[in-house]
Amino acid sequence: MSYGVEACLTQAVHQNGAATGAKNMGSSMIRYKVRPDRVQENVALVQAVYAQLDRERPDGIHYVTFRLPDGVSFMHIVIDSDEPGRILGELAAFKAFAGDIESRCDEPPVATDLTLVGSFAIGSEARIR
Repeated sequence: MSYGVEACLTQAVHQNGAATGAKNMGSSMIRYKVRPDRVQENVALVQAVYAQLDRERPDGIHYVTFRLPDGVSFMHIVIDSDEPGRILGELAAFKAFAGDIESRCDEPPVATDLTLVGSFAIGSEARIR
């Protein structure tokens, strides 16, 4: 069994009901811990995904990544409204990010399904006061 991010997203998608034809948004949280000497590499790969998203501006996806206070743990939250997992899975930068994630990790990615209750101005749209 693969523990890659793409595999985690695919697993979460099917558990969110996409496999049964549900039209609900697929929301997942993926957490993992990278090796201390690979943190900057991971950050660069994540930033490349966001650069491609910024250039292509695909509809139907909300995606945010956090680096946790320990400095080596990361959390990605993805909300897809169109075939969950498809948009990220098609990005070259995401494929590069996910391609060797196991070798960067001390703890492999684990996906958790989320049920969206509400949201407001997350990410770059948020105003911090």
